Order: sequence, then C-alpha cells, then structure tokens
Amino acid sequence: MRIHKVTGGGGVKLHVTDQGPEDAPALLFIHGWSQHSVCWAAQAPLAARFRVVALDLRGHGSSDAPQDEAAYSDTALWGDDIHAVITELGLKQTVLIGWSYGARVIASYIATHGQDAIAGIVPVGGVIAIGAAREPWMTSETSPARNTDLYTSDQARLLSATAQFVDDCTYAPLPRHVYGTLVGANMLVSPLVRRALFAGTIDCRAVWAGFTKPALVIHGAGDRIVVPPVGEAAAAALPKGTLAMWPETGHAPFAEHPERFNSALAAFATEAATPENEEAQ
Repeated sequence: MRIHKVTGGGGVKLHVTDQGPEDAPALLFIHGWSQHSVCWAAQAPLAARFRVVALDLRGHGSSDAPQDEAAYSDTALWGDDIHAVITELGLKQTVLIGWSYGARVIASYIATHGQDAIAGIVPVGGVIAIGAAREPWMTSETSPARNTDLYTSDQARLLSATAQFVDDCTYAPLPRHVYGTLVGANMLVSPLVRRALFAGTIDCRAVWAGFTKPALVIHGAGDRIVVPPVGEAAAAALPKGTLAMWPETGHAPFAEHPERFNSALAAFATEAATPENEEAQ
C-alpha cells in the first residue's frame, strides 16, 4: 500500500491510502460522518483490477483537524480536497464512492470543480442535504444529528452513544472485529468536528440535476440512519442514476455485504470506463 500526504483546501494535509495498478481506472472511496478510511478494508480485493484510493476526510483519522467550524462548513474546501487527491495522484477514469456524509463531499466536488475529471459516482446510504436544505422527512430517530450525546465532551456518554450509533448502522450485527474498528474510528473524531460537519448548507439534489455521468445509488432498505426514501430521491435527481435498494441491509452495505458490494461496484466502474462513456465525457 502506498501512503500519501495530499494538500487539500486551505492547506489541510490529507492522509490518503493507495493500492493497485497506478495506471488502472481509479476508485476513490470517501467515508462518512465521524469515520475513517479503514471502513473500506473489505474493498481491498478490488485493487486486483482497479487503483483503490481512500482518504481520511479533514478532521478525521490521520488527516489534519482544524479546530474551526469554518473549515468544515465551506463547500469549496470539501471540493478542493477531492480535487487535490485526483490531481496530485494523477487518478484516471475515476469513480467517486461516497458513504453517507461522503455524498455531500462528492456534491461539493462537482459543485466546485465540475464533472469532467470523473467517470461516475456511487452514493452509498448517501445524504442529499444538510443544514437549512435538510427536510424533516430525511432524518430518523437514530440520525446522529438528533443525539446530543454524540457531541459531548463527557467521554462515558460519548463512548456509549458512539457504540450505539455504530450498532444502528447495520441491519444485523457486524463481525466483532469490524464493529470494534468502526467504533474506534468514530472515537478519533473530536466533538467539535462532529458538530461542525453539520454546519453549512448544501442540497445535493441541485448538484445531481446537472450531473450527466453514470451514477449508481446503493441504499439499504433497512437503513435506520439515512432513511430509504432519501436514496430514492437521490436516484430520481440524477439524470443517469440507477437505484439499487438492497433488502435486509442497513446503512453500511459495503461492510454488511462486501462481496456483493465489490461485484456491483466493479461492474459499474467497468461500464463507466467504456469508450462510449469516455466519449460522453
């Protein structure tokens, strides 16, 4: 595995992992709220065919974590982060895969830098709006936006709330080591950053409406964090969007059904990289 420090928006240093053939079509994995690039561990087999790249978002994992809300509310900064990874690593025929909050990051990139440098997108349990653009029907009782204990500095309460949040992310319990890794990854993110991620406003649907590349929306029918109608709305907003609503699946399809996820993603990325789609770019 290759490790990079990429300079993103505002000079933030981003931790990026990179494996697979450097000249292959790229899969750029963007994790969700209060998570970490390690959440994509089960996608490592895709490096046999693709260049598999994953970053720790600003404020997460081994990336810089500015202690200023403005560093997380500015759409342009999120867009600049993804642009920096694509350009500094020289990624080609890139498909952006965004889990949950990662869909907001993808929308920020497209809004800031356009679509010419990418081949397609895959929102996975993706949000479609934050801030003033978020409508009541988009959130559930288990949404992290509604649990104040996820933002407290009281570590006992924070640990308990985080463990429950990760448990709520899946339809059935994950293997013990996977569950433990996801809880640990969440605990690396400070309460300030967790709160700041919900600052600012963006409606991804407005961005999706002008996106003319292929898009695959993967959503769990049992998602208790980002409710299934959000996935349906995302696919409807994307001109070339296809909805894959998986039964008996929660908020983390890539961890709950990794082989199925990897197969679906490989098929989509291969199709997105065909000459017909390249010409459309």
